[in-house]
Amino acid sequence: MGTDMDWRPRAAALARDVVHPSSRWHGPLARTPRHLVVPRWWRYLPDEGGWTLRDGASDPQRWLNAAYSNRTLVTRVGSLHADDATAHDHPDGQPTSSSTLPGLVVAMYRQAMITGESEVLCVTGSGYGTALLTQRLGDRGVTSVDVDQYLVQAARERLKAFGSEPWVQVCDITGPLPGSYDRIVSTVGLPGVPPSWLTGLNSGGRLVTNLAGTGLVIAADKTPDGGARGIVTRERAGFMSARAGEDYPPPPETGHAWTDEGDDVGTGRYPVVEVAETWELYSVMALAAPGVEHSYAEDQDGVRTAVMVHTDGSWSRATGRRGEQPTVHQSGPRRLWSLLDGIRHDWLCDGALPVYGASAVIDPDGTLHLARRQWSVVVPPAEQNVSVSAD
Repeated sequence: MGTDMDWRPRAAALARDVVHPSSRWHGPLARTPRHLVVPRWWRYLPDEGGWTLRDGASDPQRWLNAAYSNRTLVTRVGSLHADDATAHDHPDGQPTSSSTLPGLVVAMYRQAMITGESEVLCVTGSGYGTALLTQRLGDRGVTSVDVDQYLVQAARERLKAFGSEPWVQVCDITGPLPGSYDRIVSTVGLPGVPPSWLTGLNSGGRLVTNLAGTGLVIAADKTPDGGARGIVTRERAGFMSARAGEDYPPPPETGHAWTDEGDDVGTGRYPVVEVAETWELYSVMALAAPGVEHSYAEDQDGVRTAVMVHTDGSWSRATGRRGEQPTVHQSGPRRLWSLLDGIRHDWLCDGALPVYGASAVIDPDGTLHLARRQWSVVVPPAEQNVSVSAD
């Protein structure tokens, strides 16, 4: 049924929505049958039990509407892929694989400055990003890898169904790579830069990746010493983080942080905000205290509460109305809300946070140094065996 549907006008409309007609990515977007690589997906519907299966073949119109919209389609929740699910399944947990919104995939490829002669390594996921590359470069120029055997096999078969046969292989992108490349692009959040990328990147090549837990995209060109140098781009991107197993480890428990008194109670300097919805603040906080779990609620009277919990036992809770100084409860080895207030103070003093546009220097061993004005941070290399893609 999928190949008989009139999908081309939808793909053409998606291309117009995402890029200018003069863009080299307009043609690939218009020619790629996204619905064929995402035949089933999950949608979060609280009134229907949470994560709910959507099967394209059972509703072709909905299938086309979803596939050719510029949005992410979740294909896996926890350890359950939509391909293996039934209509009665409502899995718990976080999304663990998806077909990323086309506009963001193209934005990452643009940051990579891909040319018609580039040899590109990408992450498989649903196969959509791989398909766009093959439409631009042909099969020969594209290598697509994932550690998930099922995703690799499904992508091979679905890409082949519409005449695309790049090299799609099982491989941990944080470990040794299967070749050398002019461009390495990761559409999954990594905790740092894998050392193998510096080895596998050709002279003058470019790598592009999102730092896990942040909205930051790093673009850097290989340098003669075997490292790389670039910037934190102005692109804002949030990808699913790499994972080592079938699912992410459980996040730190936050329940106690909503009710406990804590051993430090005071008044915060700045009003309560939903940190996870503020790209720059969220990213700088994630670099200062990686692994913080954020929660937020606002009641019918307009009282806001923001909670942060870290795996080291630190937690904070700030409560107050919009524009007012909040009451803050904190405990543990670090004062998380105080750390956040310090970041916000620097923001007000300087007129901006330092991350976007910061320099990015990568040592040959993958150690990443970010710096701008007086601000700097060091991000350790990504360890091997953490990578499963989200596309």
